[in-house]
Amino acid sequence: MTADSTTLTTSMDVLEPLRAAPARHLADLMEGAAVTGARAVTLREHEFAVQIGLRAVPGEQGATALESVLGVPLPTAHGEVTGDLDGLHVLRLSPDEFLAVDVSRRQEPGVEAPYQEALEEGVPGQAVDLSANRTVLVLEGPGAREVLEKSVALDLHPREFGVGRAEATLLSTIPVVLVRSGEQTWRILPRASFADHLVRWLVDGMTELGSACPEEESAQRSVRPAQHA
Repeated sequence: MTADSTTLTTSMDVLEPLRAAPARHLADLMEGAAVTGARAVTLREHEFAVQIGLRAVPGEQGATALESVLGVPLPTAHGEVTGDLDGLHVLRLSPDEFLAVDVSRRQEPGVEAPYQEALEEGVPGQAVDLSANRTVLVLEGPGAREVLEKSVALDLHPREFGVGRAEATLLSTIPVVLVRSGEQTWRILPRASFADHLVRWLVDGMTELGSACPEEESAQRSVRPAQHA
């Protein structure tokens, strides 16, 4: 181990306890908002996931170089995600812009280095550590889709938005990347500065699911009180 790496390790040991994820101060709010029953849903923050912004044109030299490090191809279709949704996977944000996300690792200095090294001098492409740019919120449970449908102008039905699909969209007025990572699990990636507002918005939407389902509420309202002579 070199002196530089030793210094870096020591610095991380000191700084790691001081790191604060964008929505950590709302952890109790999210936990308290959990809904149980048939429309159960929970919300939590997945802290410090690795996020590397990549630029390359699929099929060209830069893309090939990045794929050699990723171990998976870059997505070529709109909404496509490649890789392991429980580990390293790649989202397509535009025809030549991608986001590599690794939810099995915590971000640390230098995570982008292997990708940058693959882009040798003269090889077109870009790799930037964007881990602090967005956070990852996880909305999970049978009621998760219902919460999202209140604020997302997308068809979230499984026939259109299946597991392994990702879209850049608006949740309310907040730009996010929405990823369906499981049958009842959705990851929402907002900019860090919007995390507080978005958590409170989602919690508000979750609160409504704690009441009776819409059909039961409608039936209850339609029952007239007995008339007494």
